[in-house]
Amino acid sequence: MNNMERIKVNEIIAFLGSDVKNVIGPITNDIYVNNVSDPAHTNQYTLDWINKRLKEKQCMAEKSPAKVLICDDSVVYSSVLESSGKILIIVDNPRLCISKVIDGFFLIKPQPGIHGSATIDEEAEIGKNVHVGAGCVIGKAKIGDNTVLMPNVVIYDNVTIGNSCLIQAGAIIGTDGLGCQRESDGTLVKFPHLGGVVVKDNVEIGANCQVAKGVLSDTIIGKGCKINGLCFIAHNCVLEDNVWITGNTMLCGSVHVGKNTTIFSSVIIRDQVSIGEKVTIGMGAVVTKNVPDGETWFGAPAHKKED
Repeated sequence: MNNMERIKVNEIIAFLGSDVKNVIGPITNDIYVNNVSDPAHTNQYTLDWINKRLKEKQCMAEKSPAKVLICDDSVVYSSVLESSGKILIIVDNPRLCISKVIDGFFLIKPQPGIHGSATIDEEAEIGKNVHVGAGCVIGKAKIGDNTVLMPNVVIYDNVTIGNSCLIQAGAIIGTDGLGCQRESDGTLVKFPHLGGVVVKDNVEIGANCQVAKGVLSDTIIGKGCKINGLCFIAHNCVLEDNVWITGNTMLCGSVHVGKNTTIFSSVIIRDQVSIGEKVTIGMGAVVTKNVPDGETWFGAPAHKKED
């Protein structure tokens, strides 16, 4: 990922702040980087990083063409690193820190503005510095400051989107759910949905997701949640803060997910189930029972992973 703008290493260190535990090497005010890259395209001006989970971290650091590396303290400032004049920015979590730096310095973000092809209800409330992409449809909804709606997003009536959210292309927020009852002859009668959807600040909802509005109360997506593409969040679900859901996952009606929980790909969670805080649900699990705080569950039907 090229940037070509010269970013001084001192700026990056200041940006990371308390994440930086130590800086080793001949750093001066004129040392800079101008890109981040995959290993095959790394050069001397790349800001490189070493994943703390890898086994050959020392070798990777010594062989990297980059002059500046983000790594953990298991990488030793060897004579090889010293002789090549490399700079190590020591942190606890290199992947987290390089993510922050890329977002802060290298990511090209959509500029505020409303595309001419967007359709917006006259009663919609649009905040400051909002980006509304091509083909978006916004009903009687509220969109917070600095939020980005990528192309072809649909926001129904009675939806509130918080500040600094990112809604990826094709997502639909606020559609009806489909709860039904049967007449004696089998005819289906749909239960009306009168609630809405509340999406709090700093949420990302992936491409082609669907979030259904509540029946009599709201569906709620908590602050900082990240939901990958092709997910379905049914009526009256409540996601507390910082829930991470990866792709192609389905939460049936009235599921409650505690804060800081991770749900991996292709999971199905039965209606009315409660998932605790700091839980991990493994890929492909079918969850039919409540999950207590802090546990890891996997399988179909899902069960606790024993230590």
